[in-house]
Amino acid sequence: MSGSPIESLDLAALLCSRVCHDLISPVGAIVNGLEVLEEAKDEETKTFALDLIRKSANTASAKLQFCRIAFGAAGSAGAQIDLGDAQTIARGFLEDDKTKLAWNLPRELLAKNRVKLLLNMLLIAGQTIPRGGQLKVDPIGSGATMGIKISASGANAKFLPGVPALLAAEAGAEPLDAHRIQPFYAGMLAKACGLKATIAMDGDAVVVTAQ
Repeated sequence: MSGSPIESLDLAALLCSRVCHDLISPVGAIVNGLEVLEEAKDEETKTFALDLIRKSANTASAKLQFCRIAFGAAGSAGAQIDLGDAQTIARGFLEDDKTKLAWNLPRELLAKNRVKLLLNMLLIAGQTIPRGGQLKVDPIGSGATMGIKISASGANAKFLPGVPALLAAEAGAEPLDAHRIQPFYAGMLAKACGLKATIAMDGDAVVVTAQ
């Protein structure tokens, strides 16, 4: 990612801040559950605490697995990642009672950076439907040069005004902080893959593409 408008140390620091932000909530819930468990004097409270700990631990694990691929090295240079594994990780991170994922990609190996881009695009799309809805992932083309289209449908689906400029990964487009770094990083990944990442409204849905 030579020629980046952000220093590598700053990029690393901001991405680490983003990951920590995502993990604070479930880890904090585990700590709270343990405190409740220590003070519990009846079975109902103990059951509640154990359930909280279990759910929070599962959430933290899913987020770690997602972040490991989306932001981490995920293998040596030139490595490929199975899209089936990416689907499993994405479902564990994004799906819940409110949000469902329709995955229409073939099960095949894809270059590491393209899979990282895919997961980052899913993260951006998921944030546009905070009340839940459906995320649909479709291929653009096929094979090693396959692009990605992600549609997010849900109540009041929308994206923040600065996101398109961040996805362009251009110097000075938006001030970078721990919240803005992720779409900017997605744009950097797209450029590294020789793709252009965009986000736009399509009727009531938000569409994130890389092609």
